[in-house]
Amino acid sequence: MNPIIIYGSCYGSTKQYAEVLSKRTNIEAISFKNVKKINAYNTIIYLGGVYAGGVLGMAKTIKKLKDFSNKKIIIVTVGLSDPTDEVNKNNIRNNIKNQIQKEIFEKAKIFHLRGGIDYSKLNFAHKTMMKLLYNSVKNLPEEKLTAEDRAMIETYNKKIDFIDFSSLEQIISEI
Repeated sequence: MNPIIIYGSCYGSTKQYAEVLSKRTNIEAISFKNVKKINAYNTIIYLGGVYAGGVLGMAKTIKKLKDFSNKKIIIVTVGLSDPTDEVNKNNIRNNIKNQIQKEIFEKAKIFHLRGGIDYSKLNFAHKTMMKLLYNSVKNLPEEKLTAEDRAMIETYNKKIDFIDFSSLEQIISEI
């Protein structure tokens, strides 16, 4: 087995998960920005932060795979919304499906973890996007709110940390 952990993290939650997973499995963790020879690995564990529906760096990284027929691919998303909520899970999976080849999507094992947010550390673009999203849902009737909408309203402009390293056990079992 020649595995690698690759991660895409903007504010640090995904990087924290990748580093702990690396320590627990003795598998090297590297940022997607620094991956050179992805085709040399037969097990690829990709952890990516969910931003505006996309998984940071995943499409760019997976696109580098030339032959994935003999590779084990594990995709792990890290986001603010509750990963046990079926609507959230389906939305994330549909976004992943739109970012990578159908054959890779069908082959990959996909997991969802919960991260965190610190509004004071968001860049201008992300702060603006979050404000627009918040303003678009804050006055919706309760029955129209999704679990993701509720989570955003509850956490807006706060520092929230939902990181749970015990949730890595399911991924370690899969590896």
